[in-house]
Amino acid sequence: MPATPVHATLVWFRLDLRLSDHPALHQAARRGPVIPVYIDEDASGSGRNGNEWAPGAASRWWLHHSLASLDADLRARGVRLILRRGDPLAVLRDLIRETGAEAVHWSRRYEPALDLRDRKIAQALRGDGVEVEAFASALLFEPESIRTQTGGPYQVFTPYWRACLAASEPLPPLPELERIQAPEAWPDSLDLRALDLLPHIAWAGGLAETWRPGSQGARALLGDRLDAGLNAGLRAYASDRDTPAAEGTSRQSPHLHFGEIGVREIWAAVQGRLDAGDGDAAGRASLLAYQRQLGWREFAHHLLVHFPRTPVEPLRSGFAAFPWRRDAAGLCAWQRGRTGYPYVDAGMRQLWATGWMHNRVRMAAASFLVKHLLIPWQDGARWFWDTLVDADLAQNTLGWQWVAGCGADAAPYFRIFNPVTQGERFDPEGAYIRRWVPELARLQGKWIHRPWEAPASALNAAGLVLGGDYPLPVVDHALARARALAAYQTFRD
Repeated sequence: MPATPVHATLVWFRLDLRLSDHPALHQAARRGPVIPVYIDEDASGSGRNGNEWAPGAASRWWLHHSLASLDADLRARGVRLILRRGDPLAVLRDLIRETGAEAVHWSRRYEPALDLRDRKIAQALRGDGVEVEAFASALLFEPESIRTQTGGPYQVFTPYWRACLAASEPLPPLPELERIQAPEAWPDSLDLRALDLLPHIAWAGGLAETWRPGSQGARALLGDRLDAGLNAGLRAYASDRDTPAAEGTSRQSPHLHFGEIGVREIWAAVQGRLDAGDGDAAGRASLLAYQRQLGWREFAHHLLVHFPRTPVEPLRSGFAAFPWRRDAAGLCAWQRGRTGYPYVDAGMRQLWATGWMHNRVRMAAASFLVKHLLIPWQDGARWFWDTLVDADLAQNTLGWQWVAGCGADAAPYFRIFNPVTQGERFDPEGAYIRRWVPELARLQGKWIHRPWEAPASALNAAGLVLGGDYPLPVVDHALARARALAAYQTFRD
């Protein structure tokens, strides 16, 4: 196979599946011909090569469509995406030998095992005489750049975010390349279907109906949200983002996780609206709230880098001795959305159908698992990892440890979400429940959050048989709360 020019650069795509604000790609394009490559190192989700957090089933579905979108975007600019499978170092060496490439660029990963692995790959390739450069583009602030006055990492969000805002402004996003120079000859590539990312059983219909993976989908969603932000949509973000029946959230989390849109692009777009002084006070407050949520994403990565064992171990080490219960039946009921608590069940069914769950409901559903059932938070984190299209190691870890009370900025141990009052507060008409728990759709609003208290006449009118059509609660809230408080108090003592 004819070699490409000596200045060809391999750009190794991972969680940066976009062409805009992509420093690694921009630098490679300035050098000369570019060979984009994606390496499937986690075939069938096996987690080989030391990556115990290989993408789950929902994430692999998203990845398939995101790679297809990226390849189409690249082809529109004169190049294509080369797909390979195997150990990354071996694959990169093969491609260097086949193409004559003299440099490899990639975007930094923050997962501890992958960060260490990437450093070893860089060292090995440099030993081969190859130029290697890793670029930071996934965050607004690099985790090592934000420190406390004593030089350590932050463990509380508010002072962390205050330090971020006091630091230098995030770099402006790089523009999207209009044309990319191709090599004289292309190396062989696998067909996307050969990566076997899609499920073998047709369960992903709800994901396809809900999402549009790829950069174009991410940008369209951002534009819709910002255009509405100063009018009627995102303007209510600060309040509506807690209402699961409303379209009040940004829904950018999977696009951000896969790097289909850069966080600096979002920040710049929001900040541009703020700097322009457009909109009313409510709209500006919502845009600021939106930026603060980006701050939580930054904080999650800050913690993951500085506390690399937290995906499996509590940040507060004493919690390793907490008296968790093993309850296979309870875990299964929670996973299937059959706990008997409609607000929790609605969230778990939304998760299964769409690969996503409203953030407010996530907190209630997670609290139910770890505090009502006293099942280890790691079990819940693993389920979310496999079923969420936005499964992100940093944010998944932060969220679950927060709920369990063992992490940074953790909820106090005595805060136990009441699944009934949470539903009554954030879904007062039961619209969210009626959508995702159709067995209860005809039940009067008075009973929608507590069907076990409904009189026989109301159940009959709704055509509902408790214990049959819909389960009775797997645990009594008052008893579960008392049990949880006793466990936490015993643990504290």
